[in-house]
Amino acid sequence: MREVTTWRREGLLQVRVPLPFPLRWVNAYVIRGDQGYTILDPGLHTPEAEALWDSVLREEGILDDQVEQVVLTHFHPDHYGMAGWFQERTGAPVLLSEEGCHIASLLWGLDQPMTRLLTDCFAQHGLPAELQEQMTKHMDGFVQWVSPQPKLTPLQLRTGDTIRLGDRLYEAIETPGHASGHLCFYNREAKEIFCGDHVISHISPNVGYTPGDHPNPLQQFIESLQAVAHLEVDIAYSGHREPLTNFNERVQELMEHHDERLAHMENLLQESKTAYELCVAVFGTRLTIHQLRFALAETLAHILYLQSQDRVKQTEQDGKIYFQS
Repeated sequence: MREVTTWRREGLLQVRVPLPFPLRWVNAYVIRGDQGYTILDPGLHTPEAEALWDSVLREEGILDDQVEQVVLTHFHPDHYGMAGWFQERTGAPVLLSEEGCHIASLLWGLDQPMTRLLTDCFAQHGLPAELQEQMTKHMDGFVQWVSPQPKLTPLQLRTGDTIRLGDRLYEAIETPGHASGHLCFYNREAKEIFCGDHVISHISPNVGYTPGDHPNPLQQFIESLQAVAHLEVDIAYSGHREPLTNFNERVQELMEHHDERLAHMENLLQESKTAYELCVAVFGTRLTIHQLRFALAETLAHILYLQSQDRVKQTEQDGKIYFQS
């Protein structure tokens, strides 16, 4: 049933929770302590994930009342989705940053207002009408993967505040960009960090614009990379792929990647384009609607960063927004 579960150190179990996306799995972590177990980022709620967690808990001898807390680095469904299932099963609190709680309520709260906000935003930036309908259905389709909704406990943490995971105290580090309210958890003594989707090996975390959220998420992301670049890290437990043993090097690679992507987009905008036209020029047309949502949101994030630096200008024509370097 399990692809891989690996004890990375005593008291820590990494669980690969399957995903119905090209990423294939998300890394969840079970952290053992004298007061019980912490489940970090339990994954997307699917029948396969339920079966996996049933197997993991049984094989590790973890009883429901031994689960002390569920902690989320951020609100994205592949990390958040199983939280309500765990809460119903164990009664454990589900902890998420205040900003994350707010965006989660827009995504999956009453009437899911984010679906309309996002589709309207994409339409203004050139998304064709036939794809707007597909985008709405796609966004609505996530509800099944995050239900039942957990009762969230807002984590009122700022950088430097501490949280106990298992028997160790970790410093919270605010790292917005990939997601509003994203948190990393760092232990200086062990030189280890739970970094969620802030830093991942081999792939660049998606940094996308979300209407109603921060107006310049790429600026946030770059500043968040700078905030962790100086840390002494021997091992970083990320949300996808393998744990990193070259954390600081990877941080530098990600900053260079975005510098290159910004320069490429700026060059492509020598002729006026909508964000959708630029997205197609960069990422191509052979995208699923799931991939297109990420690609268009990321294109917008880069354009907004360029605009904040006066490297592109914005015009409007026939109800659509165009950009040109």
